[in-house]
Amino acid sequence: MTEATPPRIQSLDDFRRLLHALPGPDAAAAEAAAAREPQLTKPPGSLGRLEAVSAWLAAWRGRHPPTVERPAARVFAGNHGVAAQGVSAFPAEVTVQMVANFEAGGAAVNQLCRAFGVDLGVTALDLDRPTADFTHAAAMDEAACVAALNAGMDAVADGTDVLCLGEMGIGNTTSAAALAHALFGGEAAEWTGPGTGVAGAELANKAAVVARAVHGHEKDATDAIDVLRRLGGRELAAIAGATVAARLRRIPVILDGYVCTAAAAPLAVYRSDALDHCQVGHASAEPGHRRLLERLGKHPLLDLDMRLGEASGAVLAVAVLRAAAACHGGMATFAEAGVSGAD
Repeated sequence: MTEATPPRIQSLDDFRRLLHALPGPDAAAAEAAAAREPQLTKPPGSLGRLEAVSAWLAAWRGRHPPTVERPAARVFAGNHGVAAQGVSAFPAEVTVQMVANFEAGGAAVNQLCRAFGVDLGVTALDLDRPTADFTHAAAMDEAACVAALNAGMDAVADGTDVLCLGEMGIGNTTSAAALAHALFGGEAAEWTGPGTGVAGAELANKAAVVARAVHGHEKDATDAIDVLRRLGGRELAAIAGATVAARLRRIPVILDGYVCTAAAAPLAVYRSDALDHCQVGHASAEPGHRRLLERLGKHPLLDLDMRLGEASGAVLAVAVLRAAAACHGGMATFAEAGVSGAD
């Protein structure tokens, strides 16, 4: 296993070049996992997805047997100009207040990280400077998008063996819906959900904002990375950057809910295998998430009707990864246990 420190990018073209240079899975670790699994003292397939998860861990970490000893969660926070369109039940200042809550240890993700031994880091991205309202202009110019991508890449620490990604940002479910709608088509209403709790006329307004934004940018967007710049937010771009940095360092990733998955989706549209090192921690109750998971071919590890964000579902899924690694690495083989195997 080797880890490569990604260079800081100077342009979106630099980021595109990194995407073209992504490493694949470690063949030797994958072969070792495939050879060991049938020898373990259980009927083939009896641990279901845990068997596939352990093989995925080995291949993308480049280590067999796989371990989950140094998991980390990185939460990125940003503010959105589109919040001025009345798309959220909460004001933009809640983003700043929640970052303070993270730092004080009072949020749900703090408790989950303590429960599962996950290192938590929070990066606030220019909260005093919201992105532009993307119904009128691109959310970010190239310099702002590059800075956010670099912030995400910089947040990935060497030695991490699983990276959980999450976000905080009032208005960012609108950004997620706009990204998904722009990348995968359909109707804006199909991608737009309640977020912080909007309903009725407010939800209809939110869907209309998404439709207007996508229509306003669809002719000028050059590719999926440019869509991220135009319709994303700083925290979404940071998630994309962290996802790529993790791949370059052979660190498997657990994506959180709708916003986090939408932030990574442009990578998969730009390069079809760009998210192969990622699992999705849970299926969000935000309705667009299941539709997005179908488009990406991703199957969530958990389904608990959560929609909090802040990496909560991703951190909770660390328990599943640990279970998969423990069973694969710790179980006796038929030969070791003196148990007769299947003929």
